Amino acid sequence: MNRITEETRLKKAHIALMKHHETALYSGVMMMGKSEIIDENITAYTDGVNKKYGRSFVAKLKDEELRALVLHENLHVALKHVARFKREFKDDPQLVNMSADYVVNDVIVSIKERGFLRLPEGGLVDDKYHNWSVREVYNDLKDMRQNRPQEFEQKYGDGDGNTMDEHDFEHGQAMSEKQSNELSDSIDKALREGSVLAGRLGAKIPRTIEDLLAPKVDWRTVLREFIMSVTRGTDEYSWRRFNKRHMVNDIYLPITENERVGELVVAIDTSGSIGTRELTEFTSELVSICEVANPEKIKLLWWDTEVHGIQEFADDYTNIQNQVKPQGGGGTDPQCIPKYINDNNINAQGLIVFTDGYFYGTDNLEWSISYPTLWLVTENEDLRVPTGKIVKYDRGNSH
Repeated sequence: MNRITEETRLKKAHIALMKHHETALYSGVMMMGKSEIIDENITAYTDGVNKKYGRSFVAKLKDEELRALVLHENLHVALKHVARFKREFKDDPQLVNMSADYVVNDVIVSIKERGFLRLPEGGLVDDKYHNWSVREVYNDLKDMRQNRPQEFEQKYGDGDGNTMDEHDFEHGQAMSEKQSNELSDSIDKALREGSVLAGRLGAKIPRTIEDLLAPKVDWRTVLREFIMSVTRGTDEYSWRRFNKRHMVNDIYLPITENERVGELVVAIDTSGSIGTRELTEFTSELVSICEVANPEKIKLLWWDTEVHGIQEFADDYTNIQNQVKPQGGGGTDPQCIPKYINDNNINAQGLIVFTDGYFYGTDNLEWSISYPTLWLVTENEDLRVPTGKIVKYDRGNSH
């Protein structure tokens, strides 16, 4: 009798996963890119779209282990790990690989059907990390290695070889932003199509996937709502300034107080991870804020680990983008913002923070500001803050 080839076993694993009610969700993702057996001495790896499996490794696996391995690779794709964590990979490839594996393996072991899936030897699993994000696991592992090195060494040794597969983050780094966005859209589409099938089969969608498929919020809508929430007045007319929308026609009408806010603080991240493009976008949206809010005054703070500069603007914001003077370029510690505000007794009606969202210690972040805070975040979708509202700044919908 002819031996079943690894290629045939791989196809059978895909079919079984696509037909199973708990894993049908990932059918579209499984069909993305190439899935192939290769003769190189590897376990398995993905570059964020293609999946490859080492022949000798697959040959050693039982069917339930192979199905788990295939699901493992496709979960990396579905959760966009290669594209989303390029920065962390540059800083610490060991820990980001381990963190990504903990997250996908948590999804796999949550599928309880006996005999259908079993992680191959070496799969990282810890009940502690149930429903955690990659960044949360990454920060926890980093804290353990830095502050409890003996515990880390006892559990992981030197850390090398603690994942059962590899993640080709270099491929993600080589993609242009357009390519990365197109891939992200394709994955979202594949997951949404799979979620329809999974729903018909009565499957429960994991929280990590639900978060990924959550409707994208238009950040401008959130900004307008934020401005309205801090707006002063109750339709009282004021002649202190004229309504600019009518001045172009030589018609001078008073503004109503509810068309304007008092003083706003806008804090713009100028840490080393922020480039010229981000600063240009931030200042462009600062102009939009002025147009929407028509504030009495704006205090603009430039910050990284401290506030390096402050600029004040009032009344006329028409040329603000040519007057800004960014300062900074070091690390990132947003706690410098409330410290500066409190030290200088800045009493505003609201605070808007522009940042890429890459900073540590948010679990213990001290944010002693009495007025509302809105965070406009360009990159880190996993950012959590103790107070205020976070909205993802969608570059695809930017001016």
